[in-house]
Amino acid sequence: MIGAVLGISACAFAYTAGWLSPDRLTPAKLVSALAPPGGHALGHRRNHAKGICFTGDFVANGAGQALSRAQVFTPGDFPIVGRFNLGTPNPNAPDATVRVRGMGLQITTPGGQVWRTAMINPPFFSVSTPQGFYEMQNVLKSKAPGAMKAFTTAHPEFTNFATWARSAPWTSSYAEDSFNGLNAFIFTNSAGISRPVRWSLKPEAPIVPTTQEALAKLAPDYLEREITSRVAAAPQKWKMRVTLAEPDDPTNDPSKPWPEARPSVEVGTLIVRRIEQERDGPCRDLNFDPTILPDGMSVSDDPFPAARSSAYARSYNLRTSEAKDYPYQLPAEEIQK
Repeated sequence: MIGAVLGISACAFAYTAGWLSPDRLTPAKLVSALAPPGGHALGHRRNHAKGICFTGDFVANGAGQALSRAQVFTPGDFPIVGRFNLGTPNPNAPDATVRVRGMGLQITTPGGQVWRTAMINPPFFSVSTPQGFYEMQNVLKSKAPGAMKAFTTAHPEFTNFATWARSAPWTSSYAEDSFNGLNAFIFTNSAGISRPVRWSLKPEAPIVPTTQEALAKLAPDYLEREITSRVAAAPQKWKMRVTLAEPDDPTNDPSKPWPEARPSVEVGTLIVRRIEQERDGPCRDLNFDPTILPDGMSVSDDPFPAARSSAYARSYNLRTSEAKDYPYQLPAEEIQK
């Protein structure tokens, strides 16, 4: 019996690692695909490696209680820890070379509930499945003739993203960017009514469009310098809006935006009050796992949150083990649960 149990455990481990199904997408494969030609920057996040920490508050206005019983939507102020970042595995990438910007966010309530989310500035995702994202990473590094053409034929949704990347205006400040949670989640209110939603943060700062060329003339880490100065002068704010799906809206494909006419509810205001350097900042050792949700929120049939969760966990374990490269000194109580 002991031998049988050990054998089953070994098989389960082998399956999880992908040894029994070499074509199956695993966290290790997904994270490895993110590596640039020179390899990962040790001690850093495997993607969105360039970033800066912030702290502040989420001020809930109470309107979200109609959608979810999560404590974070009761009227009040809740502390936040977050991270502005760029969608690149290179922590030294010049700002003007990275099209996608992100925000990782954690909101904590007095009852100990935690809501973590990771958002980006595009209004829709580049591909429809985690497998497509893995293939995209490989084709972007490929020098094979026709590789990109074959990829876009297999993943036509990528063409929409490429069009956005070419035509959407740039900004010269994180404070002027919208951040979108592109995955669908399920909100359940106190009456037990559930509904698929997506959320986004809309800046209160005036949006001043610029160009990639103009941004390239600034310092390579201009965005971090600018947001540090801006927040030191005054707190920066974003309105959080939750968009409700209709029955025919896709919930399993973040590359398909929902119609703009869908109803939405403004549930509160995010206030960034302090910027801190990541090396010793409060966000450095935080894993913005999108499946860490409070009661009243749950994942939908969207496959990305689970894939992101497992990839983030692998990235976290790798970077926090590389103490000599980026001195992580985690006390046991601070290791992510």
